[in-house]
Amino acid sequence: MRERSYGVTWVRTCHDARDALCESNHDAIILDLSLPDGDGLELLKQWRKAGFNEPVLILSARDAVQDRIKGLDLGADDYLAKPFSLEELLARLRSLLRRQSAVKEAILEHRGIKLDLVGRTVHLGGVPVDLTSREFALLEIFMQNVGRILTRKLICEKCWSSDYDNEANLLDVYMSRLRSKFEVIPGPPLFRTLRGVGYQLL
Repeated sequence: MRERSYGVTWVRTCHDARDALCESNHDAIILDLSLPDGDGLELLKQWRKAGFNEPVLILSARDAVQDRIKGLDLGADDYLAKPFSLEELLARLRSLLRRQSAVKEAILEHRGIKLDLVGRTVHLGGVPVDLTSREFALLEIFMQNVGRILTRKLICEKCWSSDYDNEANLLDVYMSRLRSKFEVIPGPPLFRTLRGVGYQLL
């Protein structure tokens, strides 16, 4: 994969895969099912339940029709049985990445919030909301990952491209600002705080 100019994160266990997916975003995931500390299908099920929406291609020696159906029903986007052709794997990966790119929209909407990535504007219930550049960047990463738990480290590194240790305290300040601007309508909270872990847009 690296020889074809892909950036690759390679892990061997369910435990390491969970950590890798929480720590950084990935364009696609190739998932083996027979892992030393658990079953890949159960791992996939947990990912989808937690809100991770990266495209997943299962790579497995389990090639029965029922195995493929189960994998796809649990949230896989494609299924390739072993033994496989590397060229076919690459072709399927390119297809997943094209589809993933096609669904990215210029306008993100959730619970009355409308965020225009091109115009750099935000509305709540049709009313414009003034945001600083950092507040906009923070809201954008949440709107692109609705329901997904975002770690504090991931937010600081991906949202502002800055060192986590230098931004950790500021993150709480900006989260407080977002809450004051968007949790103004009676109802369930918009953001959930997971103490010591991160935040989630509900």
